[in-house]
Amino acid sequence: MGFGSGSATAATPGASTEKKAMTPEVLLSLTRISAPTLSPNGQMYLYSRSMPNIKDNKILSEVVLARLDGKGAPEVILGTDKKASQATFLSDTEIAYVAKAGDFSQIWLYNTVSKTSVQLSSFDFDVTGFLFSPNREKVVVVRDVELPNIATDRNKDLDKISGKIYTDLMYKHWDEWKVSIPKPFVAKAETGSNKIAGDLLPVLRADEWFEAPTKPHAGIEQFAWSNEGKYLAYSCRKKVGLEYAVSTNTDIYLFDTETATTVNLSEGMMGYDTNPMFSPDGQSIAWVSMERDGYEADIKRLFVMDFKTQMKKHHAPYFEHHVDQFVWLPDGKKIRFVATIEALTNIYEIDLATDKIEAITEGVHDVTAFSGNGRTFVTGIQSFTHPTDLFRVELPAKKTKKNRGLGKLTKLTTENDAVLAGIEMAQVEKVWIDTTDGKKMLTWFVKPPFFDPNKKYPAILYCQGGPQSTVSQFWSYRWNLNTFSSFGYVIVAPNRRGLPSFGKEWLEQISGDYGGQNMKDYLAAIDHAATLPYIDKDRLGCTGASYGGFSTYWLAGHHNKRFKAFFAHAGIFNLEAQYLETEEKFFANWDMGGPYWDKSNATAQKTFATSPHRFVGEWDTPIFICHGEYDFRILASQGMQAFDAARMRGIPTEMLLYPDETHWILKPQNGMLFYRSFRSWFDRWLKK
Repeated sequence: MGFGSGSATAATPGASTEKKAMTPEVLLSLTRISAPTLSPNGQMYLYSRSMPNIKDNKILSEVVLARLDGKGAPEVILGTDKKASQATFLSDTEIAYVAKAGDFSQIWLYNTVSKTSVQLSSFDFDVTGFLFSPNREKVVVVRDVELPNIATDRNKDLDKISGKIYTDLMYKHWDEWKVSIPKPFVAKAETGSNKIAGDLLPVLRADEWFEAPTKPHAGIEQFAWSNEGKYLAYSCRKKVGLEYAVSTNTDIYLFDTETATTVNLSEGMMGYDTNPMFSPDGQSIAWVSMERDGYEADIKRLFVMDFKTQMKKHHAPYFEHHVDQFVWLPDGKKIRFVATIEALTNIYEIDLATDKIEAITEGVHDVTAFSGNGRTFVTGIQSFTHPTDLFRVELPAKKTKKNRGLGKLTKLTTENDAVLAGIEMAQVEKVWIDTTDGKKMLTWFVKPPFFDPNKKYPAILYCQGGPQSTVSQFWSYRWNLNTFSSFGYVIVAPNRRGLPSFGKEWLEQISGDYGGQNMKDYLAAIDHAATLPYIDKDRLGCTGASYGGFSTYWLAGHHNKRFKAFFAHAGIFNLEAQYLETEEKFFANWDMGGPYWDKSNATAQKTFATSPHRFVGEWDTPIFICHGEYDFRILASQGMQAFDAARMRGIPTEMLLYPDETHWILKPQNGMLFYRSFRSWFDRWLKK
């Protein structure tokens, strides 16, 4: 099922080559499908499609409405002129969304019958998120609230100053300077008037500078209404400054809209607690919970709390994989969720009475999202060799040996079909490689289009970021392994130590061991590749971003002449500088073991002793360095240090700096520049 990239089947040498290999121009022009949302009656679905324009250097989006049975043509209901976002069904014929109304973004309502929109809110601020209660009598509205600026408060006569004075941490986060935070408010929806009242009930006090939802990646899924609309559950890390920077202790709170009082439902649970959702009967609430404070990559566990008994239960503690997006089934006896197991992402269901978990989709692919809790619903699926498309999932009425309870997948979206029909994709093979400590490691071999097993190809070791993010069947527009392979390379992509979906022990081994076993895993993978008859062992390269960039820098000083070229993006070069420069200190404390100045901390001292900058004296191989100057997770100074070191050592090097990009390269032309630089660098050093 799914796209089924599966194990490679070698193309017949000399076969027709009418199709063309993937190019960056094609990749970065593809329509991007996301955000599937099913109507309450399960007959219609919404999705967003984003269309890049390389010449204009823009990505425009529109909202599409379509039938789940596949009949009829999809209809653009909110075009690029609306700049609509967060579209969601309020009923089978009504869709709420956010779009500009004058100077501010407001909540609108689109009627699928009359095909008209009306403005629901008229606030004097931008609405950044919203969620209606099930009875539509209330709506939680999220807005950005400006943080106090000491510099202007102290110097009221200077009305044109741009400087800011900071007294605590978290003055920057991922890709932004912290000048405001999101805060939630409750408004009443005026019955029968299709209007939202202007009076707002604050969920947090004015002097509580807590983010809700928590930045940088959380959204409206961090809120949930009780069935009758009296209670609002929300996730929040009620900390600021240094406390916020060193902790992941995010709790689930219950806000009573009638008394304006709040109760902490996850008191004493010390890690991330997120994504609350009330059961269909309203008697329970489920959420995703991590166990330990400060460990952002801890296993995401499923918890359910019974309001009557106040008991909280961790369901299926044997399940050592992340529970991601989830939804209650209508009878309240099961929960449907997404999980990645052995680098494949599918949809599962758990029986809350028995804790038995069963897959309801299967395939060599990644499920990106789903919507619906019935037997028929919609899901997004992608793979190494295919961008995200939407599929209808039809579950069997009864589980049998033949169907195994798995849903039938029917492809719905076709936006990229015509273009992709002329593209020969890479071939993907899954190999289990022996590691140096006697374990097995799943490694993907992504082979070039028109692969000929009788030829020898240069190969590039792909080092994953995270450091705890699975090398699953992902399709990326920033790091697309299919496109890299289409340049004429075999991409070797190991699921080295520290990656999820292979159990708790495998996941956690990397913490405090940055220069250790995971680096041995990388070398085991490329050493295995070098023995294969179709790989030229004398033409090997290495690349990676973020922690993958750290890995590239580290391997540059330890590879013993295995590689002929390196390419690092947004990588950590100097761990001591990184410890102080990065913003989420909990991450550095957990993974590095603590501060470098704590000489009594053996784990920390071991970590900092393995910093790549300490081994520049061993560098002997050309290296390309790429970084975004708006990257506040790993500052561009890390790349600049690496470039300066290489240049001063006389190592052939180039550096690509983006003054307007973050940890990710998002602008179409900047993406094109990245792929062209990647290709020209490796072609220069690895092609004969």
